[in-house]
Amino acid sequence: MPKDILSELRGNMEKAVSFLQNEFLSIRTGRAHPGLVSDIKVDYYGTPTPIKSLANVTIPESRSIQIAPFDKTVLKAMEKAILAANIGMTPQSDGTVIRMTLPELTKARRVELTKLLARKAEESKVVIRNYRRDAIEALKKQEKASEITEDDLKKFTKDVQDITDSYIKKIDEVYKVKEKEVLED
Repeated sequence: MPKDILSELRGNMEKAVSFLQNEFLSIRTGRAHPGLVSDIKVDYYGTPTPIKSLANVTIPESRSIQIAPFDKTVLKAMEKAILAANIGMTPQSDGTVIRMTLPELTKARRVELTKLLARKAEESKVVIRNYRRDAIEALKKQEKASEITEDDLKKFTKDVQDITDSYIKKIDEVYKVKEKEVLED
C-alpha cells in the first residue's frame, strides 16, 4: 500500500543521512574525534576487529586522541593498524596507551576536505533521489494494477517529492555544519 511505500522511503532516506553523518565523522577536522580511529581494523588473533571494540578511545585535549586497550598485548597491532590506515597521525605508545596529536590543517588541506565533503554529500543526494525514483515506480505499478487511483498517484507522488526535499535539506544542513567545522581555524 502507498503508506507502506512512504514509510519505507522515510526509513531508507533516514539511513542515507545517518550513513553520511558517519562518513563525515571519519573525516578529520581541526579537532580530535573518536570517530577518526574507532573503526580502524586491528588484526586481533587473526580477526580484523575495530579499535572501538578493543579499547577506550578518549579525547583528553581538543587536538589529541588517547587509546587505552583493554588487552595490552594488542598495543603493537593497534599502532601498526593506525599507521596502515594513513590518517595523517603518528601513534606514540608508552606501553599502556597510545597517544596521537592532530597536526594543524593547512589552508589547502581544508579546501581539499571541503571538496571531499561536498562530493560525499552529493553522493548521498543521489542515493536519496534513487529512493524517490523507486518509490514513484512502485506507486505507478500500484496504479496500473488498479490498487490506487490516478488522483491517489498524483497525491502520493507529491508526498514522495516532499519527503525527498526534506531529506535533501537535511543532507545540506549536515554538510554545512561539517564544512564550517573544517574551515574553522
